[in-house]
Amino acid sequence: MSTERPRGSWFTEEQTILVFTLLAVVLAALVILPYLQYILFGLLLAYLLWPVQQRLCNRVRRDVAALVLTVATVLFIPLPFLYLLSRLTQEAFAIVRVVERAEIEFADVETRLLEFGIELDVEQFYEENQHLIAEGLEFVARYLLTTAQSLPQIFIGLTITVFVQFVLLRDGHRLVAWVRSVLPIRPEIQDELNERLNRLMQASVVGNAVASLIQAVALGLGFWLLGFDNILFLTVLTFVLALLPLVGAFIVWVPIVGYLAAIGSFGTAALLFVYGSLVSVSDFYTRPIVIGHSASLNSAVIVVGVFGGLVVFGPIGLLIGPVVLGGAKVAIEALVHARNQDLQRS
Repeated sequence: MSTERPRGSWFTEEQTILVFTLLAVVLAALVILPYLQYILFGLLLAYLLWPVQQRLCNRVRRDVAALVLTVATVLFIPLPFLYLLSRLTQEAFAIVRVVERAEIEFADVETRLLEFGIELDVEQFYEENQHLIAEGLEFVARYLLTTAQSLPQIFIGLTITVFVQFVLLRDGHRLVAWVRSVLPIRPEIQDELNERLNRLMQASVVGNAVASLIQAVALGLGFWLLGFDNILFLTVLTFVLALLPLVGAFIVWVPIVGYLAAIGSFGTAALLFVYGSLVSVSDFYTRPIVIGHSASLNSAVIVVGVFGGLVVFGPIGLLIGPVVLGGAKVAIEALVHARNQDLQRS
Protein backbone atom coordinates (compact mmCIF):
# COMPACT_ATOMS: atom_id res chain seq x y z
CA MET A 1 0.00 0.00 0.00
CA SER A 2 1.45 3.35 -1.02
CA THR A 3 1.98 6.03 1.66
CA GLU A 4 3.14 8.73 -0.72
CA ARG A 5 1.49 12.14 -0.47
CA PRO A 6 -1.25 12.53 -3.13
CA ARG A 7 -0.51 14.98 -5.87
CA GLY A 8 -2.24 18.32 -5.54
CA SER A 9 -2.25 18.25 -1.73
CA TRP A 10 -2.15 21.74 -0.25
CA PHE A 11 0.28 20.99 2.58
CA THR A 12 3.38 18.89 2.86
CA GLU A 13 3.90 16.72 5.92
CA GLU A 14 6.47 19.17 7.32
CA GLN A 15 4.11 22.12 6.88
CA THR A 16 1.29 20.26 8.62
CA ILE A 17 3.49 19.36 11.56
CA LEU A 18 4.70 22.96 11.75
CA VAL A 19 1.13 24.32 11.85
CA PHE A 20 0.15 21.78 14.49
CA THR A 21 3.22 22.64 16.57
CA LEU A 22 2.55 26.38 16.38
CA LEU A 23 -1.07 25.83 17.40
CA ALA A 24 0.01 23.68 20.35
CA VAL A 25 2.55 26.28 21.45
CA VAL A 26 -0.04 29.09 21.27
CA LEU A 27 -2.56 27.10 23.32
CA ALA A 28 0.13 26.18 25.84
CA ALA A 29 1.08 29.86 26.16
CA LEU A 30 -2.56 30.79 26.83
CA VAL A 31 -2.66 28.21 29.62
CA ILE A 32 0.63 29.34 31.15
CA LEU A 33 0.32 33.14 30.90
CA PRO A 34 -2.20 33.68 33.77
CA TYR A 35 0.27 32.11 36.21
CA LEU A 36 3.51 32.96 34.46
CA GLN A 37 5.02 34.86 37.38
CA TYR A 38 4.34 31.95 39.74
CA ILE A 39 5.92 29.50 37.28
CA LEU A 40 8.95 31.75 36.97
CA PHE A 41 9.10 32.01 40.75
CA GLY A 42 9.19 28.22 41.01
CA LEU A 43 11.87 28.11 38.33
CA LEU A 44 13.94 30.68 40.22
CA LEU A 45 13.62 28.80 43.52
CA ALA A 46 14.64 25.55 41.84
CA TYR A 47 17.62 27.29 40.26
CA LEU A 48 18.74 28.76 43.59
CA LEU A 49 18.33 25.46 45.44
CA TRP A 50 19.86 23.29 42.72
CA PRO A 51 23.36 23.16 44.32
CA VAL A 52 21.79 22.09 47.62
CA GLN A 53 19.70 19.51 45.78
CA GLN A 54 22.81 18.03 44.19
CA ARG A 55 24.49 17.70 47.57
CA LEU A 56 21.45 16.08 49.16
CA CYS A 57 21.23 13.61 46.28
CA ASN A 58 24.56 12.18 47.43
CA ARG A 59 22.87 11.09 50.68
CA VAL A 60 19.20 10.47 49.85
CA ARG A 61 17.09 9.74 46.81
CA ARG A 62 16.48 12.57 44.37
CA ASP A 63 12.73 12.75 45.01
CA VAL A 64 13.25 12.79 48.79
CA ALA A 65 15.79 15.61 48.50
CA ALA A 66 13.40 17.60 46.30
CA LEU A 67 10.55 17.05 48.77
CA VAL A 68 12.66 18.17 51.74
CA LEU A 69 13.75 21.37 50.00
CA THR A 70 10.22 22.12 48.80
CA VAL A 71 8.72 21.68 52.27
CA ALA A 72 11.47 23.90 53.71
CA THR A 73 10.67 26.55 51.11
CA VAL A 74 6.96 26.47 51.96
CA LEU A 75 7.71 26.89 55.65
CA PHE A 76 10.23 29.69 55.33
CA ILE A 77 8.84 31.84 52.46
CA PRO A 78 5.05 32.05 51.88
CA LEU A 79 3.63 31.35 55.34
CA PRO A 80 5.32 34.28 57.15
CA PHE A 81 4.08 36.69 54.45
CA LEU A 82 0.53 35.36 54.64
CA TYR A 83 0.59 35.67 58.41
CA LEU A 84 1.90 39.22 58.17
CA LEU A 85 -0.79 40.15 55.63
CA SER A 86 -3.47 38.75 57.92
CA ARG A 87 -2.21 40.71 60.91
CA LEU A 88 -1.92 43.93 58.91
CA THR A 89 -5.51 43.55 57.70
CA GLN A 90 -6.79 43.03 61.24
CA GLU A 91 -4.81 45.97 62.58
CA ALA A 92 -5.96 48.29 59.76
CA PHE A 93 -9.65 47.59 60.40
CA ALA A 94 -9.16 47.94 64.14
CA ILE A 95 -7.50 51.34 63.70
CA VAL A 96 -10.25 52.52 61.35
CA ARG A 97 -12.92 51.63 63.90
CA VAL A 98 -11.01 53.38 66.67
CA VAL A 99 -10.50 56.52 64.57
CA GLU A 100 -14.16 56.67 63.59
CA ARG A 101 -15.19 56.46 67.28
CA ALA A 102 -12.42 58.88 68.32
CA GLU A 103 -11.26 56.47 71.02
CA ILE A 104 -7.52 56.80 70.52
CA GLU A 105 -5.31 56.52 73.60
CA PHE A 106 -2.85 59.22 72.60
CA ALA A 107 -0.33 58.35 75.30
CA ASP A 108 -0.09 54.78 74.00
CA VAL A 109 0.37 56.00 70.44
CA GLU A 110 3.08 58.45 71.48
CA THR A 111 4.84 55.66 73.38
CA ARG A 112 4.79 53.44 70.30
CA LEU A 113 6.13 56.26 68.14
CA LEU A 114 8.95 56.86 70.60
CA GLU A 115 10.07 53.28 70.01
CA PHE A 116 10.94 54.41 66.48
CA GLY A 117 12.58 57.63 67.68
CA ILE A 118 9.57 59.80 66.74
CA GLU A 119 8.36 62.50 69.16
CA LEU A 120 4.93 63.86 68.26
CA ASP A 121 1.97 65.53 69.97
CA VAL A 122 -0.48 62.98 68.65
CA GLU A 123 -3.59 64.56 70.15
CA GLN A 124 -3.03 67.92 68.47
CA PHE A 125 -2.03 66.29 65.19
CA TYR A 126 -5.12 64.05 65.32
CA GLU A 127 -7.51 66.95 66.03
CA GLU A 128 -6.13 68.92 63.10
CA ASN A 129 -6.19 66.02 60.62
CA GLN A 130 -8.87 63.62 61.88
CA HIS A 131 -10.81 63.55 58.60
CA LEU A 132 -7.73 62.97 56.45
CA ILE A 133 -6.44 60.27 58.79
CA ALA A 134 -9.74 58.40 58.69
CA GLU A 135 -9.87 58.56 54.89
CA GLY A 136 -6.28 57.39 54.58
CA LEU A 137 -6.80 54.46 56.93
CA GLU A 138 -10.01 53.48 55.14
CA PHE A 139 -8.07 53.45 51.86
CA VAL A 140 -5.41 51.22 53.38
CA ALA A 141 -8.07 48.93 54.84
CA ARG A 142 -9.86 48.65 51.48
CA TYR A 143 -6.56 47.87 49.76
CA LEU A 144 -5.76 45.16 52.29
CA LEU A 145 -9.29 43.78 51.95
CA THR A 146 -8.91 43.61 48.17
CA THR A 147 -5.61 41.82 48.63
CA ALA A 148 -7.21 39.43 51.10
CA GLN A 149 -10.02 38.69 48.63
CA SER A 150 -7.43 37.72 46.04
CA LEU A 151 -5.85 35.21 48.43
CA PRO A 152 -7.54 32.20 46.75
CA GLN A 153 -5.90 33.10 43.43
CA ILE A 154 -2.61 33.74 45.21
CA PHE A 155 -2.93 30.37 46.95
CA ILE A 156 -3.45 28.64 43.58
CA GLY A 157 -0.45 30.47 42.15
CA LEU A 158 1.76 29.53 45.09
CA THR A 159 0.59 25.93 44.79
CA ILE A 160 1.75 25.99 41.17
CA THR A 161 5.05 27.48 42.33
CA VAL A 162 5.53 24.65 44.82
CA PHE A 163 4.82 21.94 42.23
CA VAL A 164 7.06 23.59 39.63
CA GLN A 165 9.88 23.84 42.16
CA PHE A 166 9.50 20.22 43.27
CA VAL A 167 9.35 18.81 39.73
CA LEU A 168 12.31 20.87 38.55
CA LEU A 169 14.40 19.85 41.55
CA ARG A 170 13.52 16.22 40.97
CA ASP A 171 13.62 16.07 37.16
CA GLY A 172 15.42 19.27 36.15
CA HIS A 173 18.37 17.32 34.74
CA ARG A 174 15.99 15.43 32.44
CA LEU A 175 14.38 18.67 31.27
CA VAL A 176 17.79 20.15 30.44
CA ALA A 177 18.79 17.01 28.55
CA TRP A 178 15.50 17.05 26.60
CA VAL A 179 15.90 20.73 25.66
CA ARG A 180 19.45 20.11 24.49
CA SER A 181 18.29 17.17 22.38
CA VAL A 182 15.48 19.01 20.58
CA LEU A 183 17.32 22.26 19.91
CA PRO A 184 18.94 22.27 16.46
CA ILE A 185 22.07 23.89 17.88
CA ARG A 186 25.58 22.46 17.99
CA PRO A 187 26.60 21.15 21.46
CA GLU A 188 29.50 23.58 21.77
CA ILE A 189 27.20 26.56 21.15
CA GLN A 190 24.67 25.18 23.64
CA ASP A 191 27.42 24.89 26.24
CA GLU A 192 28.39 28.51 25.66
CA LEU A 193 24.78 29.66 25.91
CA ASN A 194 24.23 27.70 29.12
CA GLU A 195 27.36 29.11 30.71
CA ARG A 196 26.58 32.71 29.83
CA LEU A 197 22.89 32.48 30.82
CA ASN A 198 23.89 30.88 34.11
CA ARG A 199 26.31 33.75 34.72
CA LEU A 200 23.53 36.23 33.92
CA MET A 201 21.15 34.64 36.42
CA GLN A 202 23.76 34.51 39.15
CA ALA A 203 24.70 38.13 38.53
CA SER A 204 21.07 39.23 38.66
CA VAL A 205 20.18 37.38 41.86
CA VAL A 206 23.39 38.01 43.78
CA GLY A 207 23.89 41.50 42.36
CA ASN A 208 20.45 42.76 43.34
CA ALA A 209 20.79 41.32 46.84
CA VAL A 210 24.27 42.78 47.35
CA ALA A 211 23.32 46.21 46.00
CA SER A 212 20.26 46.33 48.27
CA LEU A 213 22.31 45.19 51.25
CA ILE A 214 24.89 47.92 50.67
CA GLN A 215 22.21 50.60 50.67
CA ALA A 216 20.43 49.12 53.69
CA VAL A 217 23.61 48.94 55.78
CA ALA A 218 24.66 52.46 54.75
CA LEU A 219 21.26 53.96 55.55
CA GLY A 220 21.02 52.00 58.81
CA LEU A 221 24.41 53.38 59.80
CA GLY A 222 23.14 56.88 59.08
CA PHE A 223 20.04 56.34 61.25
CA TRP A 224 22.27 55.08 64.06
CA LEU A 225 24.60 58.10 63.86
CA LEU A 226 21.61 60.44 63.95
CA GLY A 227 20.28 58.78 67.10
CA PHE A 228 17.26 56.91 65.76
CA ASP A 229 15.87 53.90 67.59
CA ASN A 230 14.79 50.55 66.10
CA ILE A 231 17.67 50.61 63.62
CA LEU A 232 17.23 46.93 62.77
CA PHE A 233 13.65 47.45 61.59
CA LEU A 234 14.58 50.43 59.40
CA THR A 235 17.56 48.57 57.96
CA VAL A 236 15.54 45.48 57.05
CA LEU A 237 12.79 47.67 55.56
CA THR A 238 15.38 49.48 53.47
CA PHE A 239 16.86 46.20 52.25
CA VAL A 240 13.47 44.90 51.09
CA LEU A 241 12.45 48.14 49.38
CA ALA A 242 15.91 48.75 47.89
CA LEU A 243 15.43 45.67 45.72
CA LEU A 244 13.53 48.11 43.49
CA PRO A 245 16.41 50.18 42.08
CA LEU A 246 16.48 53.97 42.23
CA VAL A 247 13.20 54.04 44.18
CA GLY A 248 13.24 51.77 47.22
CA ALA A 249 15.53 53.62 49.62
CA PHE A 250 13.73 56.92 48.98
CA ILE A 251 10.53 55.45 50.41
CA VAL A 252 12.27 54.94 53.76
CA TRP A 253 14.20 58.13 54.39
CA VAL A 254 12.11 60.80 52.59
CA PRO A 255 9.09 60.49 54.96
CA ILE A 256 11.44 60.65 57.94
CA VAL A 257 13.02 63.82 56.56
CA GLY A 258 9.54 65.31 56.15
CA TYR A 259 8.66 64.39 59.73
CA LEU A 260 11.88 65.90 61.12
CA ALA A 261 11.23 69.13 59.23
CA ALA A 262 7.62 69.21 60.46
CA ILE A 263 8.67 69.04 64.13
CA GLY A 264 11.37 71.67 63.65
CA SER A 265 14.50 69.46 63.59
CA PHE A 266 15.79 71.17 60.48
CA GLY A 267 19.45 70.35 61.10
CA THR A 268 18.83 66.62 61.46
CA ALA A 269 16.44 66.72 58.51
CA ALA A 270 19.07 68.41 56.33
CA LEU A 271 21.75 65.91 57.34
CA LEU A 272 19.47 62.95 56.64
CA PHE A 273 18.39 64.48 53.33
CA VAL A 274 21.99 64.83 52.15
CA TYR A 275 23.05 61.43 53.43
CA GLY A 276 19.93 59.67 52.15
CA SER A 277 20.37 61.26 48.74
CA LEU A 278 23.94 59.97 48.57
CA VAL A 279 22.81 56.47 49.52
CA SER A 280 20.02 56.47 46.92
CA VAL A 281 22.18 57.96 44.19
CA SER A 282 24.82 55.32 44.91
CA ASP A 283 22.38 52.86 43.39
CA PHE A 284 23.38 54.29 40.00
CA TYR A 285 26.86 52.90 40.65
CA THR A 286 26.55 49.92 43.00
CA ARG A 287 23.93 47.97 41.06
CA PRO A 288 25.51 48.36 37.60
CA ILE A 289 28.95 47.61 39.06
CA VAL A 290 27.83 44.47 40.90
CA ILE A 291 25.49 43.15 38.19
CA GLY A 292 27.03 44.65 35.08
CA HIS A 293 30.57 43.56 35.86
CA SER A 294 29.54 39.94 36.33
CA ALA A 295 27.11 39.84 33.41
CA SER A 296 28.81 42.30 31.04
CA LEU A 297 25.64 44.40 30.77
CA ASN A 298 25.24 48.14 30.38
CA SER A 299 23.69 49.96 33.36
CA ALA A 300 20.81 51.20 31.19
CA VAL A 301 20.02 47.60 30.22
CA ILE A 302 19.91 46.63 33.89
CA VAL A 303 17.57 49.48 34.88
CA VAL A 304 15.24 48.92 31.91
CA GLY A 305 15.30 45.18 32.54
CA VAL A 306 14.36 45.59 36.20
CA PHE A 307 11.46 48.00 35.66
CA GLY A 308 10.28 46.35 32.45
CA GLY A 309 10.45 42.94 34.11
CA LEU A 310 8.43 44.27 37.04
CA VAL A 311 5.64 45.38 34.69
CA VAL A 312 5.62 42.23 32.54
CA PHE A 313 6.35 39.49 35.08
CA GLY A 314 5.33 41.05 38.39
CA PRO A 315 7.64 41.13 41.43
CA ILE A 316 9.73 38.24 40.11
CA GLY A 317 10.57 40.47 37.13
CA LEU A 318 13.02 42.35 39.35
CA LEU A 319 15.35 39.39 38.86
CA ILE A 320 14.08 37.99 35.57
CA GLY A 321 13.98 41.25 33.59
CA PRO A 322 17.75 41.84 33.31
CA VAL A 323 18.24 38.15 32.50
CA VAL A 324 15.72 38.39 29.63
CA LEU A 325 17.47 41.40 28.08
CA GLY A 326 20.90 39.92 28.71
CA GLY A 327 19.72 36.61 27.27
CA ALA A 328 18.62 38.37 24.08
CA LYS A 329 22.09 39.87 23.79
CA VAL A 330 23.70 36.47 24.38
CA ALA A 331 21.43 34.80 21.80
CA ILE A 332 22.24 37.41 19.14
CA GLU A 333 25.96 37.07 19.75
CA ALA A 334 25.69 33.26 19.57
CA LEU A 335 23.78 33.54 16.29
CA VAL A 336 26.42 35.83 14.79
CA HIS A 337 29.20 33.54 16.04
CA ALA A 338 27.56 30.45 14.53
CA ARG A 339 26.99 32.24 11.23
CA ASN A 340 30.61 33.34 11.05
CA GLN A 341 31.75 29.78 11.70
CA ASP A 342 29.52 28.49 8.89
CA LEU A 343 30.86 31.14 6.51
CA GLN A 344 34.45 30.19 7.35
CA ARG A 345 33.75 26.51 6.73
CA SER A 346 32.11 27.22 3.40
